[in-house]
Amino acid sequence: MKKRVGNMRRGALVLFIIFGVIFLSVIGRFFYMQVVGDVNGVPLAAKAAQQHLRSSVIEANRGSILDQKGEVIAKDTASYTLAAVLDPKQSQGTKTPHHVVDKEKTAKVLAKYLSLKEADVLKKLKTKDLFQVEFGKAGKNLSAEVKDKIEAEKLPGLIFTKQAQRFYPNGVFASHLVGYAQQEEGKDGVTKLIGKMGIEKAYNSILTGKNGKINYDADKYGYILPNTKSAVEKAQDGSNIYLTLDKKIQTFLEDTLNTVDAKYNPKNMMAVVMNPKTGEILAMSQRDTFNPTTKEGLSKEWADLPVETTYEPGSVMKIFSLASAIDLGVYNPNAYYQSGTYNVGNIPIHDHNAGVGWGSITYREGVERSSNVAFAKLLAGMGPDKFKTYLQNFGFGKKTGIDLPDEASGKILYDHKIEQVTTVFGQGTTVSMMQMLQGATAIASDGKMKRPYVVSKIVNPNTGETVETKPAVTGQPISATTAKKTREELRNVITGEVGTGKLYAIEGYDIAGKTGTSQIPNPKGGGYMTGNNNYIFSFMGMAPANDPELVMYVTMQQPQLSGSETGGKAVSEVFNPVMKNSLQYLNIKSADTAKLKTATMDSVTGKTPEEVKKELTAKKLVPVVIGNGKKIVQQLPQPGERILEGQRVILMTEGDMTIPDMRDWAKNDVLKVSEITGVPFDVTGSGYVLKQSASAGSVINDKSKITITLATPDKIPNFNKAPVAGESKKDSTDTSVEEATGLNALLN
Repeated sequence: MKKRVGNMRRGALVLFIIFGVIFLSVIGRFFYMQVVGDVNGVPLAAKAAQQHLRSSVIEANRGSILDQKGEVIAKDTASYTLAAVLDPKQSQGTKTPHHVVDKEKTAKVLAKYLSLKEADVLKKLKTKDLFQVEFGKAGKNLSAEVKDKIEAEKLPGLIFTKQAQRFYPNGVFASHLVGYAQQEEGKDGVTKLIGKMGIEKAYNSILTGKNGKINYDADKYGYILPNTKSAVEKAQDGSNIYLTLDKKIQTFLEDTLNTVDAKYNPKNMMAVVMNPKTGEILAMSQRDTFNPTTKEGLSKEWADLPVETTYEPGSVMKIFSLASAIDLGVYNPNAYYQSGTYNVGNIPIHDHNAGVGWGSITYREGVERSSNVAFAKLLAGMGPDKFKTYLQNFGFGKKTGIDLPDEASGKILYDHKIEQVTTVFGQGTTVSMMQMLQGATAIASDGKMKRPYVVSKIVNPNTGETVETKPAVTGQPISATTAKKTREELRNVITGEVGTGKLYAIEGYDIAGKTGTSQIPNPKGGGYMTGNNNYIFSFMGMAPANDPELVMYVTMQQPQLSGSETGGKAVSEVFNPVMKNSLQYLNIKSADTAKLKTATMDSVTGKTPEEVKKELTAKKLVPVVIGNGKKIVQQLPQPGERILEGQRVILMTEGDMTIPDMRDWAKNDVLKVSEITGVPFDVTGSGYVLKQSASAGSVINDKSKITITLATPDKIPNFNKAPVAGESKKDSTDTSVEEATGLNALLN
């Protein structure tokens, strides 16, 4: 028994020694760590700090896309995704809850702001064993306004995640050219905006910024610790891209295309307005199109048609055939030829009037009538090889190099004699709209051909560095003399007695241009489609004809025509209003306005309406008096502003304000009345005033609700197109002058 006790004592002593050694080792280790501050080469202070160190991304803004004058076309905006924290553990040790406490109340409130029923929200909030839940599509892309409203309800457990979203404030606006960007997750797991089409795609790397970051100390819940120090690496925003587009001209184009598309429902339609002196694209659009913010309509057409597609141009190609013949000295406008039919081997080439022709006519008349036979004979005079060289010099068969993705090159179909002949009048050979416009710049600007481009400049917002695009001359296929003679002949297409382009005449302006009606290859194979609608109708025009400032090209495929409607008429409904409005907006004077006198507006306030009417009428201005007082107290235009004969002058008297008869007025004059009275008008439609909600002479005040309905002239009975300044159908307040000459657009 004694021996057993002795063994137990020795065992206890051994254990005591072992535990004592371990205890002393641990104490020694702690003492060493405290003194040295290092464990296995790792500083303990750094390790402790690392537990509290947080890093946050500072998101860079994607660069904005703007028009040439700085009007925003595309920009970043914030959107938010809502989530609800369900785990009660997130509220442990906190004074205020960090999870959803009252699920019924939370569901009721969220149903007011999300497109979800209260029961559906509650079902999500009652999901078991989840840290947090989201609300699907209804909880994503929330605006800052909605986020603020939800936060104002002070519901615990709701958190928001911010994302950048691309916003296109103009809606449908050169949509395929501008393109769109959307959020995508990269290989690194970071979600960011990526350009998917147009400028957004072509310049994605330039538009994309570089994120920054901030490092700071925080507690276990992520709250920044007091007196923390932070290290900031600034974000580098993406560069801003200024386009050559002009917002007003682009808007003219979009509005007009909407109207014509609704009326004729073509399979597709393209239109471009260009400055031929520089190559700048001022406006470009197509139908079908889409809204880049909502993506509505995108599924109908992905391609940027003016850039990415090719087609047979039809008789518009005769512009370049004619210029080539003139440059080679082959074209004699007064020489005669036999129209009707021309045989290429065993294959007859017919004029468009079923090969009947117009007998023996001059080549000038042949150009005016768009005679295929005339151009087939001109080709014979030029020689196919020389003409092909001109085609190549005009840039056909190769890309222009426009600063947009996926440009098509087209093909000069020229292997056989019949192909050579059909090419001269625009069949067989395929082109892109950009090639046609590039070639047109040579005709419009003394033979020097300019590359079309859409980016005016790129500005780095971080450094202020600006890179500007310079106009590029891509060749001189013809001489300046040839260019001038070609324009003169093309002017006859519009003004000539038998010209096919009479529909494209614009009052007060000289237009040079060429119509086109091209056949469409049969998709089922074998020849071309038949039928009244199955063509591509087109027109290319430039103005003023003697020294063009603008070139516009319109194509329309398979419009739905009825009765006596023609494809040319449909195309003219795009070309004429857009070209006219653009010329007036750019203050390019017409032949009529050049004859009108300009003056500086005098002050007429303090005078009686009667004497002011007499004074302004003598100056060939149109006075419009608002009010029934005895003295003029306000006027528009203001004293010192430039005015033109025939312009309206809005005069307001003391006393009650009265509304004038504004029927037939242009929108700008209507807005002057709104401005001078301070009464906001609700203006709907486009064109000129069809009706107004308040009758002429009615007394109005700042609480009045005035609705103005605009319509195109053809919808307005007895539309007053061109009265003489100072005269009217009824009285001086009913006179319309600007509608005929567009003077208002020139002066505003």
